[in-house]
Amino acid sequence: MNYYISVLKQYAEFSGRTARKEYWMFVLINFVISVVIGVVGNAINMEMLSTLYSLAVMIPGLAVSIRRLHDINKSGWMLLVSLIPIVGLIWLIVLMATKGDEGENQYGPAPVALE
Repeated sequence: MNYYISVLKQYAEFSGRTARKEYWMFVLINFVISVVIGVVGNAINMEMLSTLYSLAVMIPGLAVSIRRLHDINKSGWMLLVSLIPIVGLIWLIVLMATKGDEGENQYGPAPVALE
């Protein structure tokens, strides 16, 4: 949960780098929260809860994705590769799963691991 909170604290910080573990833990926790909110929203007949949550985490999700790409020494503009049907999304997943650069790169020092 520290990873999720850490990403939310860096709400609109697009510079720097994010470790692979922090990114994927954010994605996992975000997915679980989205499913729970979707189920609860449907149960109480308020489907808009899911939409509101998605809007609330859109900017932090974009920021952590860009910082993750910076960790492998790629520009944040590489997110646009996901617009290519099927192949683009697969390529983006491969990029996000790639081990980050050792030491400093053009986007800053290596990210500090949270524990």
